[in-house]
Amino acid sequence: MAFAKEPPHQHGTVSGSAVVLVNLGTPDAPTRGAVRRYLKQFLSDPRVVEIPRALWWFILHGVILPFRSGQSAKKYASIWTEDGSPLRIHTQNQAMLLHEALQARGHQDVTVAMAMRYGTPALPDVLARLKADGCDRIVVLPAYPQYSGTTTGSIWDAVFKHYRKIRNIPELRLVKNYHDHEAYIEALRQNVLSHWEHHGRAKKLVMSFHGVPKRTLMLGDPYHCECHKTARLLAAALKLREDDYIVTFQSRFGKAEWLQPYTAPTVQKLAREGVRSIDVICPGFTSDCLETLEEIAMEVRHDFLSAGGKEFHYIPCLNESPAWIAALAQVAEQHMIGWPAMVSPSQRAMRQHDAAIGRDRAIALGASE
Repeated sequence: MAFAKEPPHQHGTVSGSAVVLVNLGTPDAPTRGAVRRYLKQFLSDPRVVEIPRALWWFILHGVILPFRSGQSAKKYASIWTEDGSPLRIHTQNQAMLLHEALQARGHQDVTVAMAMRYGTPALPDVLARLKADGCDRIVVLPAYPQYSGTTTGSIWDAVFKHYRKIRNIPELRLVKNYHDHEAYIEALRQNVLSHWEHHGRAKKLVMSFHGVPKRTLMLGDPYHCECHKTARLLAAALKLREDDYIVTFQSRFGKAEWLQPYTAPTVQKLAREGVRSIDVICPGFTSDCLETLEEIAMEVRHDFLSAGGKEFHYIPCLNESPAWIAALAQVAEQHMIGWPAMVSPSQRAMRQHDAAIGRDRAIALGASE
């Protein structure tokens, strides 16, 4: 195996630490061509679609990409902003604010970067850039609080595949989940309470998580359980009774059975049963995106109102909320324990002094400057 060329080593430099905030991804534009490229990469991942590759290749290229790309492009266009994709904008902002939060907590020597599992900026490209910048310690922090092989597992695949061709691999710490982290639950609690303060409280709170095929649960994926634990903890934090909320799963794809109950049929059923108002929150999404802004705030809203419901309120994702940024900082900080990331000015000066001594000694032994 041929290994990638290592960046030129400079004696006397102090290695750095980095946090990479990784989200799912988004097309570069709400056009048929851009959406097709994105869907091809996304749906070609065997973590996402677990059926025989040869059969899936014909379905993907013969049916889904030719027909779904245009339909999806129209949906993306309905949520696109002047600045671009909402998911990319929110994730970029979160990375910037996380960097500021870590600096405020004393982590002056930590770089924070944003990457996408599919689309751009591609995760391997971001990892390569951090290595070139001298980062020898990296925390990979998925934007998914609940673990699933279809999401977080796929990020690990991309990380391991990238480093298979790297000779000098940095120290890696991989955040698996934080679905029950106190700061994450608190951020969700504050988000709901803020919405209720400004818009009033509906009769029922619907907690809609992204769905996955039911067979993944049967095969050992913990996602279903972690979603329900998040919902249970949030309900407790909000002091909700059991009949005040319901957990559902959205974004079903294909004909196979997925985790139930499904979001759209559930809200229709609630409306027919006389529930006049609902609030819908998507705790598993940390940035608003197509699945929240179009599927929930538009399509599911229409489903509920068409079935006889009167008031539908979508509660936005955590996005740039201060409590969420604080939660991200806590999660990242807990995974940097033991690293020389939190240093005082005097400690930083000492590290630079030691590096300079090491450089002089290396040159004395024959190393080039």
